[in-house]
Amino acid sequence: MKIISKTFKILPLLLLLIGLQSCSNDDDNNAPQEMDIVQTAIASPDLTSLVAALQAADGNLVSVLSGPGPFTVLAPTNAAFQKFLTDNGFARLSDVPTDVLSQILLNHVITGNVPSSALVTAGSGYAKTSATGPGGKNLSLYFNTSDGVQFNGISEVVAADIMATNGTIHVVDAVIGLPTVVDFALANPALSSLVAALQSADSQTPSPNLIPTLQGDGPFTVFAPTNDAFGALLTELGAASLGAIPPATVQAVLTYHVVSGNVTSDMIPTGTVPTLGGNVTLNASNLTITDANNRVSNIIPSLVDIQAINGVVHAIDKVILPPQ
Repeated sequence: MKIISKTFKILPLLLLLIGLQSCSNDDDNNAPQEMDIVQTAIASPDLTSLVAALQAADGNLVSVLSGPGPFTVLAPTNAAFQKFLTDNGFARLSDVPTDVLSQILLNHVITGNVPSSALVTAGSGYAKTSATGPGGKNLSLYFNTSDGVQFNGISEVVAADIMATNGTIHVVDAVIGLPTVVDFALANPALSSLVAALQSADSQTPSPNLIPTLQGDGPFTVFAPTNDAFGALLTELGAASLGAIPPATVQAVLTYHVVSGNVTSDMIPTGTVPTLGGNVTLNASNLTITDANNRVSNIIPSLVDIQAINGVVHAIDKVILPPQ
């Protein structure tokens, strides 16, 4: 009888333990399941256009972005996709060529985990996307965090740091098109004087159409003087402003900054190189450009290989001049 009594005393404790274990299993079953980038996008009602685009594009992108990664994906909203279609004359997503769509989507993918805090800490700079340009070079992506987090000057983060099992999603308010060399000049505030110079040259009648030309197929290599370089030139010439220089002169100067082809920093030769305006002398060892007046421009090492869909940009610290 003692044994039976003890058994009855232990039985409630066993039942309690079984009940607790059952509750624990139920909690495990009800816990939120971690999702990868594609699954996270599918679960978001504002990213249905992105999901449809991934499914339609060449390259099996659904499978790619379901892979181990890690990836950082800039995810355009449904409204962003609709604006992209309208701006580019497409009635619907299916009208976009699937190879082009693939490149556009890959232009929103960065290899590795890039949290918004890393972008804010850096302030501004360039990353590489998974889209490719001339010679299979990965396209650059300019970011600036001086007023929110913006990419290529056209797309802003509206929801940051959505974590997935294989990376990070930042939701953005505009589709980031495949950038030209002009787009990178427009995006970076440090190149605003170059943009002003291009606009000045194109203000002539008839216009030389430098901006439309540099938005064309190319490929072009552009040696882009920074704002400081243009400021130093005005001092050198004794000019009060860029507007004080005749547009035809500005045009002649700018043509010395464009070389045919996609010449990345590892391909820069040593010797005489023809530009659209005339010859300059490059030195691959010290990354310099010497013009016909023996003025030396330094290619800025931290601002080389800004890769566009139609060429590459290298920033320089002195404006190149035609023979004086």
